[in-house]
Amino acid sequence: MSNKKLRRVGVSQELCDRLSRHQIVTCRDFLCLSPLELMKVTGLSYQGVHELLRMVSRACAPQMKTVYGIKTQRSANLLPAFLSTTLSALDEALHGGIACGSLTEITGPPGCGKTQFCMMMSVLATLPPNMGGLEGAVVYIDTESAFSAERLIEIAESRFPRYFNTEEKLLLTSTKVYVYRELTCEKVLQRIESLEEEIISKRVKVVIIDSIASVVRKEFDTQLQGNMKERNKFLAKGASLLKYLAEEFSIPVSCPVV
Repeated sequence: MSNKKLRRVGVSQELCDRLSRHQIVTCRDFLCLSPLELMKVTGLSYQGVHELLRMVSRACAPQMKTVYGIKTQRSANLLPAFLSTTLSALDEALHGGIACGSLTEITGPPGCGKTQFCMMMSVLATLPPNMGGLEGAVVYIDTESAFSAERLIEIAESRFPRYFNTEEKLLLTSTKVYVYRELTCEKVLQRIESLEEEIISKRVKVVIIDSIASVVRKEFDTQLQGNMKERNKFLAKGASLLKYLAEEFSIPVSCPVV
């Protein structure tokens, strides 16, 4: 993906430092410049810049995979295939829980408990594997200012009283849930685009967006000419980025929708 940091695609640290002084940090920043501009900021020859452009371009391009290769890779993957919801009937219906490596939509009318469910999933993601958790962090993008830290703690204590029997464990879980309030489509998309590095640095195991539908409804009146096209364009780009993150890092990505 074009939002990958240059240091993740094989560019030397020295060159990354030089480029960052010119606000060139991601593959997209790099590929938007002409060879002559890159020669100026890197100090490399035309041939050196050309080879660098090829390397960065290849790192961004989707790799061709065969069906056999995908199946073999998944069979060899030791990461969990599902994050259990701990609700036996729901886990049975989902054949194991919320799937890792894919985008899951949580649907239902307003007030049915979608946000409460997402907060419970946030708690589950922080639990150790022997309790069905992923022992990682969570990125929770809140577009409706509906997230409640107090409610998350209540859910943790009521659902897993034997585990959350000390202040230290509650504190540990609360420090692993990173909440971002993004109230516009533009801000939501910017946040999604920046998640790749955050997933790596913070060991994020679950991404939740609660919810994309709310910002879309506020900003796109489908009765106005051209709005439907822009709305679909935003949703398609957001979904594509989220699916990439889910597959790249084998994590569940959940989006409540109405």
